[in-house]
Parts: sequence; C-alpha cells; structure tokens
Amino acid sequence: MCGDISYEVERRLAGLGLTVTRRRDGSLIARLAGSDQSAPALGFIAHLDTLGAQVKRVKANGRLEVVQVGTWSARFAEGARVKVHVDGGLLTGTILPVKASGHAFGKEVDAQPVGWNEVELRIDAAVHTRKDAVDLGVKPGDFVSIDPQPEFLETGFLVSRFLDDKAAVACLLTAASELAGGAKPARDVHFMFTVSEEIGTGASGLVSPAIADLVALDIGIVAQGQETREDSLTICMADATGPYDRQLSLHMEATCKEAGLPVLRDVFRFYKSDAASARLSGTDARMALMTFGVDSSHAYERTHIRSLEALTEFLIAFSRQAAL
Repeated sequence: MCGDISYEVERRLAGLGLTVTRRRDGSLIARLAGSDQSAPALGFIAHLDTLGAQVKRVKANGRLEVVQVGTWSARFAEGARVKVHVDGGLLTGTILPVKASGHAFGKEVDAQPVGWNEVELRIDAAVHTRKDAVDLGVKPGDFVSIDPQPEFLETGFLVSRFLDDKAAVACLLTAASELAGGAKPARDVHFMFTVSEEIGTGASGLVSPAIADLVALDIGIVAQGQETREDSLTICMADATGPYDRQLSLHMEATCKEAGLPVLRDVFRFYKSDAASARLSGTDARMALMTFGVDSSHAYERTHIRSLEALTEFLIAFSRQAAL
C-alpha cells in the first residue's frame, strides 16, 4: 500500500546522488558519507505508512464493513472521504455511521455507539446489493485510503488528516537535499524510511550495525497534560516502551539551543515509534525520539510550519555535530 510513495521517495533520494537500498518490504535506506569515516554513523528514521482501513466484507446492502489499519478511532472515520483500492483501479466513497440519517432514525443517531462495527463505507456508484459492489471488483482485504484534505493556512498552521508521518518525511528529504548539496556531515548519515510503523514492525531488522546513534522522527503529542506545542520541537524522553537514551537526548537538546531552535521535553504514555521496533529487534544503538508538535493526533491533525522548519534545521545541525 506504500508502494507509490516509497518509489517516489527513492527517486528523490537517488536524484540527490545518494545510493539507495530498497528492502523487499519497500523500506528504504540511503547513506551520505561524512567527513570523518572513522566515526560511528548517525541514523535518522521516519515512516512512510499512515493510518487507513481495509475492507472486511461486503454487506447485503452493498455497503462495506471496514477494519482499521493502525490504531485510530472510528470516531474520526465518520464522514471521511476515501478511495477503495480494488484490483486495477480506485473507487471513491464515504465512511458513514450505520445510522446516518436523522430523518430516518431520529435520536438514535446520537445514541449510536462509537466503533468500527458502527460504520460502513458507501461507494460512489449505483450500489444497492452485495452483487453490485462485487461486480465493481470489491473484495475483502482491499485497502481503503483516507483523503487527508490538507489545508495550508496564512497563520502558519497546517491542518490535515495524518500528518503522521508525512511531515517528518518531508523534513528528512529536505535535510538530505541540503546536506548532499552543501558541506558534508561530520560523520556518515543513514536516512531510513519504513513502511510498517503504524502496525508496530517499522524498523525491525532495518538498522545497520554501523549506526551508533538512532534518532526517530515522528509526531509530538499536543493535548491537555502534555508539554508539547505545535510551534516547537519536542524531545520525547520516554514513551510506552520506556525511556530513551538520556545522553543522546540531551545532546539533541543542546544542539537545538545552540541553533536557536524552540525545543521542549515531554513523555508520551500511549505511544510507540520506529525506535521501539528497532529496540525490540535487538538493535545495538543509542536511541532518541525527536518530534514536531501535532494537535489531535490520529484524528484531524494540526501542526505549525515553525515546528517543521525547526525539525529540518535540527536535522542539518545535528548531522554536522561530531559523534558523542
């Protein structure tokens, strides 16, 4: 499902003159040589996959029962415009509550529970029976992608479904372009892009033994009880998998402050990153997590351009720092 974007990212990295290794699952690794070849390498990692759904079954009325891909609530699927990826083509549609008409169900619309078994996908075609949908090529397992409906506002805010992790990928590509076209990084830098972070396996077996410091790039959680802001970077000191490397995290914080970049610290309780899958697969490296601030994570997400600019500037500045 990440095939198109994976090949596009590979094309862009190759266009920078980098040698790109593609794993069988579509994950990408690009290496940029640093000035000190004896120093242990630095790795940055972001994920290309995002949240979505799959067709579970075609119902008698021709509507589709769907199940989520990744961890997100059906509360935020209600009303989503989507594309169904059938063999050889695309069908558009909308995810709706099963009881979607107030004129038909009255107050039952408000009393309906939230859950994936309480929504269904309406295809934008003359579909009234199961046969109608099947004749269009719909099958169980077909992927459903969500229209992100991005907005770039004059206030500097970016609003979109699932900036996670599109925005960090854009920052990493921008930093790679700057580093490849200018002064060399202080040591070898590996740019890594995974395709299964949202289902928990992202960086498993991906990280080279040459990498001593691994920095995952992902969303920071803006919510009540959190320190993170949309217009700042946040270093996650710990998440659901436990603490990140303190020495590496403090080195990252010092780099931000020296460069005049806004940076905060936070702890994310219900959260895992690519570093988590790398850690669980036995990767021998110091690991840290740098994030851009996102409000309403895994829902209708919003960030600020300053956070993304700061993330890009951090990536460039940290690449030019000597190893710990």
